[in-house]
Amino acid sequence: MGSHAWTFERGPIRPPSEAGSLLLRFTRNCPWNKCAFCPVYKGKEFSRRSLDEIRGDIDAVHNILEDLQGLSRSMGFDGAILRPVLNAVLSDSRYGACFREVAAWRFFERGTAFIQDANSLLLPTDVLAEALRYLKSRVPGIQRITSYARSGTLARKSPGELRELREAGLDRIHVGMESGSDRVLRFVRKGVTARQHVEGGRKVVESGMSLSEYIMPGLGGKAWSREHATETATVLNAIGPQFIRLRSLRIPPTAPLHEEMRSGAFIPLSDDDTVCEIRLLVDSLDGIGSTIASDHIMNLLPEVEGVLPRDKQQMLDVIDRYLALSEKDRLLFRLGRRGGALHSTSDLDDGETRSRLERARRELETETGMDLERFITELGDQYI
Repeated sequence: MGSHAWTFERGPIRPPSEAGSLLLRFTRNCPWNKCAFCPVYKGKEFSRRSLDEIRGDIDAVHNILEDLQGLSRSMGFDGAILRPVLNAVLSDSRYGACFREVAAWRFFERGTAFIQDANSLLLPTDVLAEALRYLKSRVPGIQRITSYARSGTLARKSPGELRELREAGLDRIHVGMESGSDRVLRFVRKGVTARQHVEGGRKVVESGMSLSEYIMPGLGGKAWSREHATETATVLNAIGPQFIRLRSLRIPPTAPLHEEMRSGAFIPLSDDDTVCEIRLLVDSLDGIGSTIASDHIMNLLPEVEGVLPRDKQQMLDVIDRYLALSEKDRLLFRLGRRGGALHSTSDLDDGETRSRLERARRELETETGMDLERFITELGDQYI
């Protein structure tokens, strides 16, 4: 095979925190694929890739790295992947997407790999462990390997199996908990219970792997907002994950929950109500040392992040500063944040920034006749 033609399979999504990771697909799509809030994988069948397929993709990465070193030597850089080498790859249309991705990954020396798709731990433990060992042996510089998994799958794994995967190289697991309320979990067809969340999460923590739990503020809607916040906190307190990652609910038209919203069976929270829900969640977290991360544009207040319990009051203060703003200033902040112009409520103190936002608001309301709430919602939805 020519040096330009090496390819390997990649799935459609990865966590934001894995943006710079090498992406390798060990399974295809999602084995559950019924969550009402999720548009990904719908209509696609889940399958496990064979060990031979996985090894073939890892070999492709290995071969690309060797070819990159050869290109580097031909350019006089003794095998080092320096900026001129990366530029040569990116500017030559003969190099495919896989080659470019590996070149960028090696240049930035991030050393992380993310295993796709939605639930790689459904692979037999011995197969997954062998694939992880093969990856580390064939791709030099791997420092961290992470993967998605479902709580139910983790709950069915024995402690010994999870320790085997950790020893083989799996460092972190990302879990979409979404909620700790059984009522909310049933409504959105998550296919898992609060008890399974706790059991699976505790097994990961006790295995020595890092655990990221993803929480979806707003998922309980108007009906179950308080229950969603407090019972999610109860589950998190029982697990003690290393990371709690906030992903505020957005409902794309392709998600089944969109029809529930249109019919009135689900009434979504406003931005302000979602902020109040997050405050209750954070305030209810107790006895754990987790890091809260708000690392997605869907979250209105990205400053709500820190290490518990040290930064708890600081996070609550961020929320309270927003809630203390006048209705007009909350509207301006939401407009600026959803438009990507603001990060912090203190950004409104800048006179020029405020003037631009007020001018944009006036133009939207008076000159175009657009409904401002609808416009802000549409701005937020573009990030789904």
